[in-house]
Amino acid sequence: MPPSMPPPGPVEDVGAVESPWLTDAGRAVRDRIRELQPLIREQAREGERIGALTPDVLKALDEAGIYRMTMPVEWGGTALGARDLVEVVAALGEGDGSAAWSAFVGVGLRHFLALEPRLVEEIRKDVEGWVGPAMVGASVFATKVGDARKVDGGWMVRGPWPFGSGSKHARWAMVGVAFDPAVGGGTGRGVVVLEREQFEILDDWHVMGMSATASNSLQVEQEVFVPDYRFLDVGEFPPRLDELRRRYGGAFRQSMRGFLTTVVLTKTSINLGMARGALACFAEQARKSKPFTLPYPTVSEMASAQVAAGRALAMIVLAGSTIERYADQVDARTEAGLEFSDAEESEISLALAYSANLCEDAINLLQKTLGSSTISLSNPIQRFVRDARVVTSHGAIRVDPLAEQNGRRLLGIAPFPMIGAAVPQRGTPAPGNAPAPA
Repeated sequence: MPPSMPPPGPVEDVGAVESPWLTDAGRAVRDRIRELQPLIREQAREGERIGALTPDVLKALDEAGIYRMTMPVEWGGTALGARDLVEVVAALGEGDGSAAWSAFVGVGLRHFLALEPRLVEEIRKDVEGWVGPAMVGASVFATKVGDARKVDGGWMVRGPWPFGSGSKHARWAMVGVAFDPAVGGGTGRGVVVLEREQFEILDDWHVMGMSATASNSLQVEQEVFVPDYRFLDVGEFPPRLDELRRRYGGAFRQSMRGFLTTVVLTKTSINLGMARGALACFAEQARKSKPFTLPYPTVSEMASAQVAAGRALAMIVLAGSTIERYADQVDARTEAGLEFSDAEESEISLALAYSANLCEDAINLLQKTLGSSTISLSNPIQRFVRDARVVTSHGAIRVDPLAEQNGRRLLGIAPFPMIGAAVPQRGTPAPGNAPAPA
């Protein structure tokens, strides 16, 4: 390559000023993950085969601090904020979407600290030296959950709980249950925590993408006993979470909408990282592949490939700028003690969902431009294509429903009452065509 030519691939922000909300702890985890990307990508195919992260990758992520990054400092964690998490999850996504997903699911599971102090301390002691996440969550707040009935001293629990991401790596499980409030009191919905010996992991995670996330269903076929201190009515969560904000620092000071926005931010960062990874793979492969039809020496010399690379880069840069901007806004508002309004949260969720779809579009464009050489299961690009589709299929970041919500507000029609801008509030009637509040 002539000395005057720039190095191939995306431009590194050598002179860029980093976000003031990126902490030293977050930067250290992100940089370590970047060093691990070759290992993560190399073992991604084996992870798909076994339906879980490989032992080498799991151990490497654990040692890098992935499963402690949302835990408080008092737990030996780093309590990373939104910008830190975006940087870390995107770096993981560059290697493998399933590895990034394993980090994303831990963001919400930090809230098990809101459970009874006796249980929290029991879990803390039990997982000392454990490699991987301490807990898996499955159908915690889903429409269909397990069943519980009140007995002396606790609850008898049974049920299947789908989508237990990280199930094969966790020591404990937090699952949702429904019960008769006339007998058990409270709201009729709660969560219980199960020991690993109390539940079965079903062999039902056979999917087109995110195969290594171990998102199997959990099952308790015959009722098991769960003591009262391992149960919490969902109605008690809000005051318990307020107490966590007073007790711990870092990201635990996020408002409820700030936390929910952080969950969406980390989820969309998976696609951002995969798009960056796909672009890097494209640049490498295009310099070696020969076109099937046109007489260019390599695909990289085709004008159409150059345009595709440029268009994909633009999509990725725009998506990344949007995601990082809102991550900084979450951290800034957390520091200032400010909350997001319903309208702001809804608009941000729409913009983030659109960004995730832009990243998927970029990946698809790169795959189609390279052609049939990418369809081999050994080629990371085809895995990025499949995994990105799974992310954008997730109900919380579907563009059209979020667009409808925002469109209703913009056109003077009351939006549907939602939780986290994406999940309907149960028991609330649809607003019909009532005018939006002033």
